[in-house]
Amino acid sequence: MVKTKPRTLIIKKNIQRKRYHYRKKIRPIQFKRKNFEFKHITVEIPNLGEGFENYKIINLSDIHLGQWLTSKHLNGVINLVNREKPDLLVLTGDYVSYLIDEIEEPLETCFKNISPEIQTLAVLGNHDHWMGEDRIKKIFKNANIKDISNDVITIKKQSGNNKSVLHIAGVDSYMLGKDRLDLVMDKLPEYGPAILLVHEPDFAKISSKTHRFALQISGHSHGGQVVIPGLKPIIRASKSYRYPLGLYKVEDMILYTSKGLGTNFFWIRINCKPEITVFTLKRKKD
Repeated sequence: MVKTKPRTLIIKKNIQRKRYHYRKKIRPIQFKRKNFEFKHITVEIPNLGEGFENYKIINLSDIHLGQWLTSKHLNGVINLVNREKPDLLVLTGDYVSYLIDEIEEPLETCFKNISPEIQTLAVLGNHDHWMGEDRIKKIFKNANIKDISNDVITIKKQSGNNKSVLHIAGVDSYMLGKDRLDLVMDKLPEYGPAILLVHEPDFAKISSKTHRFALQISGHSHGGQVVIPGLKPIIRASKSYRYPLGLYKVEDMILYTSKGLGTNFFWIRINCKPEITVFTLKRKKD
């Protein structure tokens, strides 16, 4: 398990900085709607209350601002999210890559463009810790985003005379050993449907054993960035070997691994468009 910063961090930081400034001077990349994919997923949730029927959750993952993805891209994506008017926006980690000084202000500015009517929850990824989790958490606070890493929030709805609840739990980076599922389980009420946010999808082998979460939403893998039909993803990320892309059933829990928005060190995506995932919750039929 990786508990320290990678040895190549300084090298990658210098390379990203050169790319970042070179691109800004030579060819700023504009947002184009056609380059982003909306992925619609319908999930049946056991014991889902009437008030949460057709509840819409949008997930954005792996922004990696300052690599391939620019603030213009991110603002374009946020405008799309605002138009969708989701009930909840969830962010599943890796908002930066190897830079934060150049990225901190534009990331906060972009996040502040999220409609104030949209409740937004987030967890941290491995890169966020490498670059300074306190700085990322400060951005969250300034942009009215609630960090639920190793925490739980309960959303309540009234439908007629019926009251419904939905628990959204979050776990901190599994790759870096920051996950505290024990704390989450202590805070999680015994009854009511629950959804888990965690950056690394392979955490599902642990979370599914609790039999307490109907859905886990993750990212981290970038979908492999290069997808060749019939083959496994080309670019593999630690803690995403088991569940690198898409929809899975793990024990009695649904897991979804997003392709994310940005890229890693390699600025390439082939047959793997950046993804905006839209979950629609349905009451599970008997």
